[in-house]
Amino acid sequence: MRFVTRSLVGLYVFLLTLGLLALGVATVRDALDERASEASRGAAPGERVFAVGVAPLEPQEIAPLLTTYGEVRSAVQLELRAAAEGTILELAEGFREGGRVTAGETLFRIDPAEFETELALAETDLANAQAELVDSRIALELAAEDLAAAERQRDLQRRALTRSEDLQSRGVATTADLETSELALSAAEQTLTRLRLDMAEARARIGRGEIAERRATIERDEALRDLENTLSFAPFSGLLADVDAVLGRRVSLNERLGTLIDPTAFEVAFRVSNGEYARLSDDNGVPLPLPIRASLDLGGRSVSVDGMIDRVGALSTGGQSGRLLFASLAPDAGRLLKPGDFLTVEITEPVLRDVALVPASALSAGADLLVLGADDRLEEIRVQVLRRLGDQMIVGDVPFGQDYVVVRLPQLGPGILVRPIRPEPIPPEAARAAAAPALQGG
Repeated sequence: MRFVTRSLVGLYVFLLTLGLLALGVATVRDALDERASEASRGAAPGERVFAVGVAPLEPQEIAPLLTTYGEVRSAVQLELRAAAEGTILELAEGFREGGRVTAGETLFRIDPAEFETELALAETDLANAQAELVDSRIALELAAEDLAAAERQRDLQRRALTRSEDLQSRGVATTADLETSELALSAAEQTLTRLRLDMAEARARIGRGEIAERRATIERDEALRDLENTLSFAPFSGLLADVDAVLGRRVSLNERLGTLIDPTAFEVAFRVSNGEYARLSDDNGVPLPLPIRASLDLGGRSVSVDGMIDRVGALSTGGQSGRLLFASLAPDAGRLLKPGDFLTVEITEPVLRDVALVPASALSAGADLLVLGADDRLEEIRVQVLRRLGDQMIVGDVPFGQDYVVVRLPQLGPGILVRPIRPEPIPPEAARAAAAPALQGG
């Protein structure tokens, strides 16, 4: 019993000691907090300064690059069609898909036997018409001679009648003689009229003969053209596509046998928006002859060709906005490209002068730029965004020579004091050494 009592008393003393110790610790802590609070109330807080990277706004002349996509087309191509009906007897060695032919080379030949027969018949008809025309002209000459003789005969009969009338008036000739002379003159005039009709008929016969000759000549020329159309020649050097011809096949008139493409006259068609077209055209809406570069990705290997904007499409296709532009490519584009290739087109726009190139991270969503003002405090200005080039922006209406904040952080704003960090200038020797390889390569 005594042991329990002593234990309870010891526990009570231990708890009392812990309570007094905790009270002392709390008292010391409150004293320290009160002293720190008094010290903080006695000192004024300092202004926070942010370290920011800055760069100067320098005037530049920049030719922006406009990137779009287009399709390769052939500016010069010819559909090869059969100008005559018949059987294909001959084909050029290169007359196949992707084959190359030269200017003046025979592409294909159609069986000419039928057309040679038609030409022979036409030449025979022409010879017959020419012979008939010769006969008609001879007949006209003979009729003219007969008419001249009849006119002389009429003149003789007229003089004989005059003599008979004179003799009768003197009482020498009788009335019967006078009537005989009148009858002879009438017969001569009747013969003259008949010969004039023969003369007119001879002239008409010549006219009909000339018409028959012209008709026969036309038929002969048409038969000759048909015979010549059995041979097809390449008007220019190029490549063949869509070939559909084999030896021995009978083709119909105007049947398509292939397409001849000029590989030195390729162009690329691409579409731009109305705003972009306004920058690529003059005040009259005519596209400017601006240089372009068209690139094609060949499985990790990129090929590029240069070109020049040539014209704008005549129609605005329904359902599509903007304008369709065409640019002629370099003559050697056919070695690398094919019609139908999908290209990336980079257009060099007209040069922008008195502009600055700044990172996109320096601008706010509202096109505001933070510049370094007096006493290293920030000022906010509104700039004009002209173009976006990747992660950089071309801006205008900026105070050239003044520093701007390269990266606009959320805690930065107008009136904030900053510590500018400027990029270290490149020594002239290092700049010349870096530029030397580029100058040699260019």
